[in-house]
Amino acid sequence: MVIRYFYTTFAANYTKIKKMKIDFEKCGGLVPAIIQDASTRQVLMLGYMNQEAYDKTIDTRKVTFWSRSRQCLWTKGETSGNYLNLVDIKTDCDNDTLLVRVNPTGPTCHKGTDTCWGEENTAPDSASLDFLRELQDFIDKRKVEMPEGSYTTSLFKDGVNRIAQKVGEEALETVIEATNGSKEKLIYEASDTIYHLIVLLASKGLRIEDVVEELHKRHDPNWDRKRREAKAKGEMK
Repeated sequence: MVIRYFYTTFAANYTKIKKMKIDFEKCGGLVPAIIQDASTRQVLMLGYMNQEAYDKTIDTRKVTFWSRSRQCLWTKGETSGNYLNLVDIKTDCDNDTLLVRVNPTGPTCHKGTDTCWGEENTAPDSASLDFLRELQDFIDKRKVEMPEGSYTTSLFKDGVNRIAQKVGEEALETVIEATNGSKEKLIYEASDTIYHLIVLLASKGLRIEDVVEELHKRHDPNWDRKRREAKAKGEMK
C-alpha cells in the first residue's frame, strides 16, 4: 500500500509565520537569517532579510535575502536554479534573528559546495532518528486537527481496533518481504509498519519516545534480572 502523508509544516503554520513579530529596527532594518536544511539539520548559510525580503520569502516559498553589497533583493537560486524551498521560519528569544528551515535544490554556496563552510550536507545518525520524533509530532497534530482527506485522519476515525489490525497487516507484509522479498521492499514494508505503529501509539496517548525509553531500560544488564533468575531456577509458573 502507499501511505499518503506529507512532512511539511509551512502550510499549517502560514498564518502564524505571516504574523510573526520581528524586530527589524534593532539592526537598522535587517535581521540575520540562519539557513538550515530541514531534513539533515545542517546549517547551510547565513544571509540577511529586511521586511520586504521576509514577505517575499513567505509569499513565494523561496528564500529571498537583502543583498548588502548590491542593495537589492535577491532570491537564492534565481540564476543558478539552486533554490532554498521554505519549510518553516522561527525567531529567537529576542525576535531579531531568524532560523529558516529549507529543502535545498542543489548546493547552497556559490562556489558549488553544499554549505558556505565547505561541508557536506549529510545527516548524522542522530538526525535521521530524530525524524521519528518529528513524524510523531505530525501524527499527533493530525489527531487533534483531523483534516479531511488525510489517510492518518481516516485511521483515527476508524478507531484503535482498525489501527491495530493495520499494524498486524503491515507487520505480516514485512515478514513476507524479509523471507522472500528484496531489501528495497523490506524497507518499504518496514516503513509502513513503523508508521502505523506510531499512529497506534498516538491513538492510545503514547509516543515513540515511550518505546525508546523502554528499550533503553532493557539495555541495562540488570533489567528484569529477578524474573530471569527465577525462571532459570524453575520458580516461575
